[in-house]
Amino acid sequence: MKKLIIVIFSLILLKNVSSQTNIYSKNSTYSSDVICNLRDNKIYKKKSSYTSDIFCQIIDNKIYKGSSSYSNDIVYNISNGKVFKGNSTYSSDILMNVNNGKIYKGNSSYSSDVIATIKDNKIYKGNSTYNSDILFTIDGNVTLIELIAIWHTFNYMY
Repeated sequence: MKKLIIVIFSLILLKNVSSQTNIYSKNSTYSSDVICNLRDNKIYKKKSSYTSDIFCQIIDNKIYKGSSSYSNDIVYNISNGKVFKGNSTYSSDILMNVNNGKIYKGNSSYSSDVIATIKDNKIYKGNSTYNSDILFTIDGNVTLIELIAIWHTFNYMY
């Protein structure tokens, strides 16, 4: 019986342990170069886990400002690889789209409209894959909506 209680307690603790994904400046993986972290569908400043340091959060397919969940605070709505402004789903409100490892301006798929390239957990400026053009490095796999939340944080926080 004692072993059963220990096993149940351990499972409860493991369930409550959340995975953290760090985002590093450029090509670094040094702890001192963490620019933000992703934990429990929230992007926190640097290595913080304080509620006051939440930059944005993900609920369903939407990214909200800070720790808000109000519809007025929706920054992006993501659907089928397209990133819409606010809560919109109108084609005129497509800000960017992600396709084949590239982030494009608006609804474009032209190479001249590539904003960033995604390769091996690194995000490169434009169409480049040169080390000198790495904007940030993600220390794990992320979903499309998590990537957009990280992209938003990187662009508006730094």
